[in-house]
Amino acid sequence: MSHRTQVVVIGGGQAGLAAGYHLRRLGLDFVILDAQTTPGGAWQHAWDSLRLFSPAAYSSLPGRLMPPQAGETYPDAQHVVEYLADYEKRYELPVERPVRVLGVHRDGGLLRVETDSGTWQTRAAISATGTWWRPFLPAVPGREAFGGRQLHTAEYRGPADFAGQRVMVVGGGNSGAQIAADLAYDAQPTWVTRRPPRFLADDIDGRALFDAATARRRALDEGRTDTGGVASLGDIVAVPPVREARDRGLLKGSPMFTRLHPGGVEWADGTRAEADAIIWCTGFRPALSPLAPLRLRGRRGHIATEGTRAVDEPRLHLLGYGDWTGPASATLIGVGRPSRDAAREISALLAAGTP
Repeated sequence: MSHRTQVVVIGGGQAGLAAGYHLRRLGLDFVILDAQTTPGGAWQHAWDSLRLFSPAAYSSLPGRLMPPQAGETYPDAQHVVEYLADYEKRYELPVERPVRVLGVHRDGGLLRVETDSGTWQTRAAISATGTWWRPFLPAVPGREAFGGRQLHTAEYRGPADFAGQRVMVVGGGNSGAQIAADLAYDAQPTWVTRRPPRFLADDIDGRALFDAATARRRALDEGRTDTGGVASLGDIVAVPPVREARDRGLLKGSPMFTRLHPGGVEWADGTRAEADAIIWCTGFRPALSPLAPLRLRGRRGHIATEGTRAVDEPRLHLLGYGDWTGPASATLIGVGRPSRDAAREISALLAAGTP
C-alpha cells in the first residue's frame, strides 16, 4: 500500500511526539510511524525503579506540563508512559503503530519511506528513533568466556531477578548508579567504574543540567570558550534512591576490571572476584539503521548535521539523539526547542516549493 504526506516522523517516543506537536501547530500534513504496539516509547521498557532526574514540571514536552506524581518528587518511568500516552491523545497526533520503518530512500524529488506496512512518499522526514534500541557493549577480553548471566541496562527489570547473587554493575553514569542502588539491599553488587564516581551536588537535578547543556551550546556557537557543559558538574544525579544508598555506604565505586574469566572478573594486578551476573550499564548508540540507504554516515558512523538538519540531505532532520542534534535533546525538557526548529525549517522548505 502506498501513501503520500508532507512529512514522515520516524519514531513515536518523546522526540517524535514533540515534533508532531510543532508540525501540527504549523498546519503541516504529517504522520508519525511508531514501531511499538503501545504509546510511551522506550520508557515502557525501562526498569521498575527508574526515576527522572527532574521534578515533573521540569520534564515536560512542549505545550503540556507533566502533572506531578503523587508522593514522588522525581516521577518513575510508568508515570512518563502515562504522560506520553495522554500527550499523544490530547493533541490528536496521527501515530500509526505498530509500523516498522525498513529504509528511507531518495526517490526523485521525494523521499520514499519503506515500512513493513507499506510505502510512504514524503517531501521531508524526521528521524526520532532514539538510542534505546541499540545498546552498546564494550569489547572486554573474555566476555564470551564468562559463564554467568550478562545483560544490558535495556534488559534490567529489578532486583528480584538477582536476589542473593554476586552482581557486577559496570558503568559510572546515572544508569549504573541507579541500578547499583536498586540491587544494594537484595543482592551483592559490585559497582565498577572507569573513574571514581562523580556525584552532582544533592541540590542539582535535570533543571541545572539542561541549563548547563544550553549554555555550552551557545558558547560554542558564538566562538567562546567551551564551558564544559554537563560534564563540568559531574556524572550522576543524586536522585533519592541513589542518595540513600550512597549515604548508607552501599554505593562505592570499584576500578574497572581488565578481563572476564568463566567464573567472574579479573583486575590488572591479577586480583579476581567471582560473579553470578554482569549488568552492562555502558550506554547506547543512535538507532539509525533505517537511514542507511541514504548513505549519510561519515567515517566514524556519524551523520553531519547543522542544527537538526542533515548536511547532505536537507529534507531529513534528526531529533533527540543528544547534543549533536540540539542541547540535551535526548531529554524530555530538552527536545522541545530543537523539535520546534526542525518543524520550522521543514515548513520553510515546503513553502519554498522544493519538490
